[in-house]
Amino acid sequence: MDHVTVRPAEPGELAAVAELRWRWILEGDDAAPAAMDREAFVRHFVAWAGQHASSHRCMVLVRGAEVIGMAWLAVVHRVPTPHAPDRSSGDLQCVYVVPEARDAGLGGRLITETLARAEELGLERVTVHSSNRAVPAYARLGFESSPRLLQAHVARTTPYP
Repeated sequence: MDHVTVRPAEPGELAAVAELRWRWILEGDDAAPAAMDREAFVRHFVAWAGQHASSHRCMVLVRGAEVIGMAWLAVVHRVPTPHAPDRSSGDLQCVYVVPEARDAGLGGRLITETLARAEELGLERVTVHSSNRAVPAYARLGFESSPRLLQAHVARTTPYP
């Protein structure tokens, strides 16, 4: 396989990342009709990424000059304590590798590098909301269930879980 690198996304690559997100949704079996066309989505996505650059860091998987994977690290600032006045945690989001590059360990590299970025940022923990298919991969990379980390579904803005 050609040389593949994992690194933070550059601003000029966000349109390619948006295309990956578009492609991922189209792969879904239960894909609902899109709320906008592809070009409008790419513009919206790039603008959104720029507006949220301080809270959402994008890592990309690049082969040659082509972006073939992405992972987003959402950073959430936490309430200070007397023991830790500056606290943050992370949420791993939108991990995706193009189908033709899967099953070669590249997704694992992408996740590992994103977790290294989380460590550099001093995050207390990183969570992930995974598909059933990906749970074993996350477990191999150190993710584990926690009896104290709970969630409540309060609103749904899309037909996707």
